[in-house]
Amino acid sequence: MSFSLRPALKDVLVLLAIAAFSAGVGGGLFMGLPFLRTMETWLMDFRVATLLPPEPQHPDIIVVGITEDTLAQFPYRSPVDRAFVADLIHTLEEKGARAILLDVLLDQSTEPEKDAALKRVLEETRIPLVVSYGGADEGLTEKQQAYLNDFVPLRLRGFANLQKDGFDGVARWIFRGKNLPDGTFLPGVAASMVARLDYPAPQLGDNFDLAYRGRPDSATTPFKQYASHLVKVLPAKWFKDKIVLVGADLSDRDRHATPFRAVSSGKEGIQPGVVIHAHSIAQLLDGRSAPGRSMGIALVTLGIAGLLGMLLGRVEIALWIRGLLGIALMGVLWIGGFALFRYSGQMIPLMSPTVALGLGIWMTDIYTGRKERDQRKFIQQAFSKYLSPALLDEIVKDPSKLSLDPKRREMSFIFTDVAGFTTISESMEAAQLADVMNRYLDGVVKVVFSHGGTVDKFIGDAVFAIFNAPKDQDDHAVQAARCGLAIDAFSEAFLAGEVAAGRNFGMTRIGVHTGSASIGNFGAAERFEYTALGDAVNTAARLEGMNKYFGTRVALSGANARLCQGIAMRPIGRVVLKGKTEPIEVFEPLAGDEDGFAARYCAAYALMDAGDAAALAAFDALIAERPGDGPSGLHAKRLAQGDISSIIVMTDK
Repeated sequence: MSFSLRPALKDVLVLLAIAAFSAGVGGGLFMGLPFLRTMETWLMDFRVATLLPPEPQHPDIIVVGITEDTLAQFPYRSPVDRAFVADLIHTLEEKGARAILLDVLLDQSTEPEKDAALKRVLEETRIPLVVSYGGADEGLTEKQQAYLNDFVPLRLRGFANLQKDGFDGVARWIFRGKNLPDGTFLPGVAASMVARLDYPAPQLGDNFDLAYRGRPDSATTPFKQYASHLVKVLPAKWFKDKIVLVGADLSDRDRHATPFRAVSSGKEGIQPGVVIHAHSIAQLLDGRSAPGRSMGIALVTLGIAGLLGMLLGRVEIALWIRGLLGIALMGVLWIGGFALFRYSGQMIPLMSPTVALGLGIWMTDIYTGRKERDQRKFIQQAFSKYLSPALLDEIVKDPSKLSLDPKRREMSFIFTDVAGFTTISESMEAAQLADVMNRYLDGVVKVVFSHGGTVDKFIGDAVFAIFNAPKDQDDHAVQAARCGLAIDAFSEAFLAGEVAAGRNFGMTRIGVHTGSASIGNFGAAERFEYTALGDAVNTAARLEGMNKYFGTRVALSGANARLCQGIAMRPIGRVVLKGKTEPIEVFEPLAGDEDGFAARYCAAYALMDAGDAAALAAFDALIAERPGDGPSGLHAKRLAQGDISSIIVMTDK
């Protein structure tokens, strides 16, 4: 029984469970309810959009945009003029650019001469150059893929994908790359650019958080940005040793939602893909970490919220005061969450802990309001599988009769075990084994309950039962012995039925002992159980095992047998258990002795106990009368070997 009924401990466990459940539900609702997830995500984006610390424009990255004014110079808007692109790359190289990212998809032909000029520039450019790439997953046809593969050398390619949140379409992660159809891994443009610059290859996971860069002020962008058609006339020093990203800056294409959309639906909230790539490359070059969204910290926040809600619900104060305190705690949570992000960059959830806090208050209030009714229901449910129905009814009526505080008392114990169970189980299908064992254990449990015993545990096929706990049982020794005989009768009938049905099963061996042991809750802080511990328990278990040596099915200790005057039995021997020095008497209980065999056995045993040499002949006669009698065969063998004594020293357990 892995719980305690002591009121204080029970309350603590239940209230902690309420806190944990509230935290779990709060976190689960974040994933399960679209409205709650929308609010939680918006709150995270709002913090990014409003609380990122100001930063100077990145000193090494420039964005060169292909703007509407750029396209106005050409006779057609799309594809962008290839000669212009070729000349732009050549100009940037001449002006001393350190590297170039061309975020333009070169997937179709235009004018042959211009195409040839651009292809030649791509092949001949001496500075690091990365060109955007895509495949069928990005919407390209087979013809477009073939053209792109021929036009852009493999060494220059990088996937231009932006990894977005499938829930709201916001670009939140850096795309690490993916395998090409031939199995070659091709990184995203950000990782590819960093690698071309001889930086250590970034270790990007499937969801590597993107750390957006803060702006210097409300009027300045995080990166210097120039229109591409002006590059020729701009000073060379502006581009010297810079990483230049070239891409579309148009109102009708390649624009994507960012966390800044939480406060602006304009240019800042919906940014060109090339600018988002600039944020990614800056993060990888600078070794920046994204705002912390640690799962561990989120779980701790949820746990604290659930715990505070439980504690507030537990306080005996007026409902309106509890409500005000709950609102105050929520305010502290939200203010603290905003401050934590602003000053440490750590992002914690706010909506889900708010739900956990409110749920903890509500559930605790319900629990404390119906405590007495829950106590009765708890007892009935908890012990229905351990105690007999009659005993359970009595405890439910008066729970004070049931004390689980560990204490030492005299009890009787039964251990059962099915011979050869391991071999039997290996020969059965799982479903058949479950059916057989469920029927067998159900029968044994019913026998234990009918004698007022408590089933402590199942250990595979074995059953451990206790008598005289948790409730007093004056005749526990007699009931345990009778229970052992009844289990034996049931098990023999069960075995016969299984054999008749063509199923393999083994006989049941049973050990019964009466002695003093400690009973109560034992275990670790995380898990404990109601059980008995002590040498008396071990003795009962070893008696069960000794049946195999004696050739019996049921073995009673002398301590039990002396209290069972009304039960027929015969002595087996005085056994010195391994590791012990004093022998214990062992008896076999009998259903009856109609033919007087047990009496003749007892007479032979008395001769052996007295050291009389005539004992061997007496046991030989018993074997001739009943060849399968285990105790007679055991003693005849011992006597023949010169062991003329009723003391049996066990060499193993």
